[in-house]
Amino acid sequence: MIDELKNYKIAVLAGGPSSEREISLKSGKAVHDALSSAGIENYFIDVRGERDFISGLERTRIDLAFIALHGRFGEDGTLQRLLDGEGVKYTGSGPEASRRAMDKIASKTCFDENGISTPEYAVLNAGSKLDVDNIWFPCVIKPGEEGSSIGLTVVDAPDKAREAFRAALRYSDRVLVEKFIEGREMTVGILDDEPLPVVEIVAGGGVYDFEAKYSSSTTKYLAPAPIDDKLRKKAVETGLAAHRAIGCAGFSRVDLRVGADGVIYVLEVNTIPGLTERSLLPMAAKAAGMSFEDLCIKILYSALRVKR
Repeated sequence: MIDELKNYKIAVLAGGPSSEREISLKSGKAVHDALSSAGIENYFIDVRGERDFISGLERTRIDLAFIALHGRFGEDGTLQRLLDGEGVKYTGSGPEASRRAMDKIASKTCFDENGISTPEYAVLNAGSKLDVDNIWFPCVIKPGEEGSSIGLTVVDAPDKAREAFRAALRYSDRVLVEKFIEGREMTVGILDDEPLPVVEIVAGGGVYDFEAKYSSSTTKYLAPAPIDDKLRKKAVETGLAAHRAIGCAGFSRVDLRVGADGVIYVLEVNTIPGLTERSLLPMAAKAAGMSFEDLCIKILYSALRVKR
């Protein structure tokens, strides 16, 4: 596997122009260091936008890219389209699957069409009036196109809804209002079209938001999740179904809520999940007995087998 990878000129693409830039740089640095430690020579390219990206390609003349850009440009299909145009192989999903996953509203439509349970929702545009008499409480209000829980608020009362709506509009012209599912938060990592062990997230404040993900010391991760075989089987089947419905390739991470009624609801599919020390996909891989280096190598190697 490593010998075959050495036939390629490889770069880790990180950074990007989105609100997730700093997280992306951390992911990219971790991947770059892991591949280097494994003896795989690679460039680290800090991508700030399309012009900077094209300049980096011309300078390095790479033919295989490990995409570690979260958020817009890197995760919405834009970068994938550019790489396809340049004839560069890359990790993860193609342009259309990336666009569907990044667009939470398109994802919801995809889940509905494929019979995958997802929380009830409503879509509001920038010019819409928020009618608090016709939404659920508690509910989740979040941007239609954003990652890392940026702009997300869990709202438990009508008087807090308008502020949450305005916060979400800072990041997207479309806002998703979603019924909050009381229950347990879990995630299923997918690698080479196979599910990794389920990870359960226990947020100290009860909400797995941006702070809980990246700075809270009270957030706990249980890998593998302490669940029975029946629930585990149902969770991985649901995660894999969502991964395939979106059309993902190589790897992804599917976020779930297990309701008090036993129903597993898909929240979203992440086509470029985080790869930092607090990230969930590496935790799932570790629970499967895989080192971070091995995970990065497997993800990179999978790019050679994907037919675009």
